[in-house]
Amino acid sequence: MISACGLICNECPFYNNPCRGCFMVEGKTFWAIDHLPEKICPLFDCSINQRSYSNCGDCSELPCKKFADLKDPSISDDEHKLSIKKRIDILRKGK
Repeated sequence: MISACGLICNECPFYNNPCRGCFMVEGKTFWAIDHLPEKICPLFDCSINQRSYSNCGDCSELPCKKFADLKDPSISDDEHKLSIKKRIDILRKGK
């Protein structure tokens, strides 16, 4: 399963505990609920709810500022840049 932003859900250490994948929870992921005032992943909200895309890979603006700015605080800037590249590759191959 691939998330709206290109993460491979079953490779994530949080998958199934506590996360069931962004599509299963309609973007209301555990981390968004805990850390964001809107209580929804901004990438899911933008791509799925607002633009009716199948994921961020359908957007001609990928990677947008929102995509680039949403960083897991537990990883380094270099790891974040690699993650962005990997997720974009996954999203584009999925088309």
